[in-house]
Amino acid sequence: MIILLINLINYATLALTLLLIAYVVLSYFMDPYHPVRMTINRFVEPILNPIRRLLPQTGMVDFSPLVAIILLQLIEFILTRLLISLAS
Repeated sequence: MIILLINLINYATLALTLLLIAYVVLSYFMDPYHPVRMTINRFVEPILNPIRRLLPQTGMVDFSPLVAIILLQLIEFILTRLLISLAS
């Protein structure tokens, strides 16, 4: 059961990371009102908006996706270690 939860956390983190990367790449090439981009925005914007409020403005560069990926990796690490310690 614990291994199933760990795998679920790993796959969810991977999916969100890939969505964040797709969000960044598509923002350079695709119209903001394209249906694919709007769908990705619906998943990614709730994650990025709180981070954007905390980060200082850096001109044209948005570091919030990078911070979100780092936070996702950190949360994944903490949760998997906690589940592994509970299984022992």
